[in-house]
This record gives sequence, C-alpha cells and structure tokens, in this order.
Amino acid sequence: MIKSMTMNFDFGLILKEWFLSLGLSENLASVLKSTIIILQTGLLAYAAYWITNRILFRVIQNLVKRTKYQWDDIIFHPRVFKRIAQIIPAIIILVLSKAENIQEFSAPWIYKAVHIYMIFIGLLVLDALINSLQILYQTLPISKEHPIKGYIQSIKIIIYAVGIIFILSVILGKSPSILFASLGALATVLLLVFKDTILGFVSGIQLSANQMVKPGDWITMPSKNADGTVLEISLNTVKVQNFDKTIVTIPTYALMSESFQNWKGMEESGGRRIARSIFIDLKSVKFCNAEMLDKFKKIRLIREYIEEKQADIDKHNLELGLELTDLANRRSLTNVGVFRKYIELYLESHPKIHNLESNYTLLVRHLQPTENGLPIQIYAFSRKQEWAAYEQIQADIFDHIFAILSEFELRVFQNPTGDDFKNLLSSSV
Repeated sequence: MIKSMTMNFDFGLILKEWFLSLGLSENLASVLKSTIIILQTGLLAYAAYWITNRILFRVIQNLVKRTKYQWDDIIFHPRVFKRIAQIIPAIIILVLSKAENIQEFSAPWIYKAVHIYMIFIGLLVLDALINSLQILYQTLPISKEHPIKGYIQSIKIIIYAVGIIFILSVILGKSPSILFASLGALATVLLLVFKDTILGFVSGIQLSANQMVKPGDWITMPSKNADGTVLEISLNTVKVQNFDKTIVTIPTYALMSESFQNWKGMEESGGRRIARSIFIDLKSVKFCNAEMLDKFKKIRLIREYIEEKQADIDKHNLELGLELTDLANRRSLTNVGVFRKYIELYLESHPKIHNLESNYTLLVRHLQPTENGLPIQIYAFSRKQEWAAYEQIQADIFDHIFAILSEFELRVFQNPTGDDFKNLLSSSV
C-alpha cells in the first residue's frame, strides 16, 4: 500500500511539473493533477469491480456448482457475491483518497461519501446473507415446526438501525458511541413508534416456542374473520388464506391476546369428527310388533341383533309370565331403538369411518327431546380430514339415514309448510 501511494505521489508530481512547464498557473496545475488522479482512481476501482464480478465470481461459482452440497449454492448466491464485489472499489477509493495528491482538492468529501457507501453496501451484504441463511434454514425439516421469519425481521431492524447510526456519525463527524448514548432519551418515543413491532417480536417467540401455530396450519379466528390456512408468520402480521381464497392479515400479538382454534391436532390425528343430529317426530316412535320384527330381520346388518335381543326379551317376559298385550310391564323393542342400532352398525361397517377398533369414539345417542322432536346424534370420526372429502362422507351418511328412516316407520320432524296446510284443508273438505 505504501509503495502504491508513493508511486501515486510521484505520478502526481510529474503531472504537476508537466502542467507547470506548459505555462499553467500553480492552482490550475494542482486542479488538473487532482482531476486526473481522481479519474485514475475511478478507473482502478471499476477495474477491480470488473475483475471481481466477472472473473473471480465465475471461478467461485463454478467451484460451488461442482460440489454436491446445497448450502454453498445458497450462501454463494449471485445476489450475495455481487454485493460483496461492490465493496472492493469502495476500499480502493478509500485508500487512494488518503493520498496527499488529492487531499488538497477532494479528499474530505470523498472520504465521507466512500464511508457512507461502504456502510450502505455492508448493510445490503448482511441483508442478502441473512436471506440466504433463511432460505437454507427453510430446507431443514425443523423449519416447518419453528418458522424464524419474525426473528429474521427483528435482526434486520437492529442491523439497519445500527447502520443508520454509523452513517449519521460519518455525516456529523461524531463518534457512534455519542449517538448510541443519546438513544436513551428517545427510548420512550421509540417504544411508542415500535410498539407493534415489539409486541409482535415477543408474541412470535411465544408462538414458536409453544408451537401454537406455524405456516400450513388451519386456524379459525372468528373475531378476525379468519378461517383458513396460515401462509406466513412475520414480525408484525400473520397472513391467513381463507377457504374462499381471500387473505386476512392478523396482528401477530392478536394470536396471544385473543383466542383462536388450531385444527392441526385434528389433521395429525387421522380422523375428523362428525357430530350431527337428526330430529325424529315423537309421534312416530312405537313398540315393534311381530310384523315389524320380521321385516327388520331381512336387513342384514341388524338380523343377528334382532334375533339375540328378541330371544333375551322373550325369555325375560316368559319368566315373569307377562302377556303380549301387557305393554306397560313387558320388555319390547322399539322402532327408534332398532333404528339407532342399525345406524351404529352401519357406521361400524362404513369403510370411510373409524370403527371402535381404531380407538375412535363412535356413538349414536339420544339427546334431550325438544319441541322439534327427539334428536338422535351421530358422533363418529371420518378417515378423511380434507374439507371436500369430509363433507362428502358426511353427506353420504345422512343421505342414507334419511332415505332408510321410513323402513323403520319413523318420520323426521319438520315444521309444517304451506303445502301441509293445503293438504290438510283438502282432506277436511
């Protein structure tokens, strides 16, 4: 470096003496000398950038492509290396700007400009390197469970804040430590300005540490009109794509301060709950007579149940000496009870419903009767969790139940419509 500066210094003296020999004034000779040296410095800086970007970069790129590892392809991405190459000319200009040849003309403002440029390019290099590290992290399986985009954004904010302070210190000509010390007085203002950012950062840590939500999860949050898949968790916002393809943006801290439902457990369990009721008209509930039982025995699913249950009931009634007409004291099957058992066995044999052997709950139960009839609830778990497939399975099951209901001489409760009143009036006339 010293030899370079000495050669540069000798070259400047030769130029100045040559201009003086041409009869130019002292000041004009100095200005022309400094101008030529500045142009020379610019050409050297550009040559260094060209060599680094066109030759050295291609050599490194070819070496990286030959390796079997993926991480070096990401770290040595063109956008990272090209920004690094932009620092080289700045270093050359900074070194040569200290030479006595041009200090008298332009060194002070060049020195500041180059320092600011180097800080700015340094920030861009760090930004590109952090982005590359984030891409590298996303290739790991752990990234699906622990997204780090919020942390990345926090680190970038800190880096850019420090970079701005260093740029201000160069412009003002003061030590960065003085500017850092002055930030204490602005702490209250900074807390107000970056309130959402601070809350988002803390919430992001809690969400990630507790594995409450991650990209790809299906969440519902009625207060924010969110019902869909999480696309992205950033420092300040969480993007959710609803099933109608709209995108809802939720503040990150809202996921900590408000309740939401995460369907991840259902998706990972391998089953999705079906909990729906049909309302039976109470006037259609009755005891089964012999003709009804003979008809029910023709239904393959409940034939064995009817035979075993009827044998047990007949034995009980025979032991007590109860007559067939003594309905108040004797045990009898009801059409709604047989129907309930039929649904249970139907669900047990359904290929798209988890049976009891799968350790999933399967119930067909009565709920509290209401003015709308007797609710019979189907409580089971489908083998498919996807929305469309789940709804198809559920619809197929209830299509069959509504269609088969009349075979058990049962009716679904339904509020009377205009046609019902019309038919009633017609029959009365």
